[in-house]
Amino acid sequence: MSFGTTEYRERIQKTKEKMTAQGIEVLLITDPANMNYLSGYDGWSFYVHQMLVIINDEDQPIWIGRGQDANGAKVTTWLYHENIIPYPDDYVQSDTKHPMDFVADILKQIGQDNRSIGVEMENYYFTAKCYQQLQKGLPNAAFKDATLLVNWVRLIKSSAEIEYMKRAAIIVENAMQEGIASIDVGVRECDVAAKIFHTQITGTKEFGGDYPAIVPLLPSGEKTSTPHLTWTDERYKQGDTVILELAGCYRRYHSPLARTVNIGKPSDKVQLLSNVVVEGLNACLDMIKPGIACEEIEETWRRTIEKSGIIKDSRIGYAMGLNYPPDWGEHTASIRKGDKTVLQPNMTFHLIPGIWLDSYGFEASESLRVTETGCETFASLPRSLFIKDGALTN
Repeated sequence: MSFGTTEYRERIQKTKEKMTAQGIEVLLITDPANMNYLSGYDGWSFYVHQMLVIINDEDQPIWIGRGQDANGAKVTTWLYHENIIPYPDDYVQSDTKHPMDFVADILKQIGQDNRSIGVEMENYYFTAKCYQQLQKGLPNAAFKDATLLVNWVRLIKSSAEIEYMKRAAIIVENAMQEGIASIDVGVRECDVAAKIFHTQITGTKEFGGDYPAIVPLLPSGEKTSTPHLTWTDERYKQGDTVILELAGCYRRYHSPLARTVNIGKPSDKVQLLSNVVVEGLNACLDMIKPGIACEEIEETWRRTIEKSGIIKDSRIGYAMGLNYPPDWGEHTASIRKGDKTVLQPNMTFHLIPGIWLDSYGFEASESLRVTETGCETFASLPRSLFIKDGALTN
């Protein structure tokens, strides 16, 4: 297990308090990050249906998943083995039966079929078919939308979680430095990505890395006008701008980081854009502290850069930490206009005020922890545009 039993029990208790507040007696969790958070379960099995069942008057959750993954649950969770219930393999990708039929049968057997049941409706891993089969199998249950119920419990991190994110930050610093050092005229994008991956997984001599929830994002040249492109087998050219958005990951906890590099002297417009973004980012970091709302950070950003005439209409950050593909964000608090979430110590965010214009862009970001008096960044690399000219310079 990544954490002691005491911490898992505290997380379960906080979850049950939210369940009670929302009138939920049984919570069905399919988000693998939430499953991990409450049970410790960690396996690449989320491509098939699996579930953690939290019952308000039961001490431990129940894990239900594919038979061949049950031993994985025994190895990675704090649950009693009798609370690990496998379904037969003929439920997997079948056109005659569905894993939620099995889940419904288990809930009937343990007398939970006529209760108020919460499901994570807005979830990558919970399909329309899942909901349909649960409704069909549990006609006497009252279903409620429990989307993000556990995610909001995860918002404030424990000291152990913070330590994991600090380790992830060391990994991402190494990966970023390796990526920037590898980018040069004639080098293939895929070869840079390979070196980044190697560094992410190798970690350090003291601790290894985990696979991040998002692969390295490496748009270059005109492709820097958009943030979510990966890599090709094309070779870098003199004058190319390259954005690197990466994360270190340790025991599923992330520390994302974005930086931008230019091969040779940057154009005036790229240099100007980099100056604007870094100035705005620094202004936000200087004012973040407990007691302010997320929207106040965005307002600081907007007021700082308004003299440039540049407008950014997307959010500039979000809560993040524990997660699985396809996203390291927690889907709760966002740093944007209208989000009134009040910052508290040990909330963690990815502050990423990147700007992507019609034919070029720039990113610099920081993963941060809200402290008792302000904030601290997990990484400590320079934020300004890196300029490559045969050797790494800044």
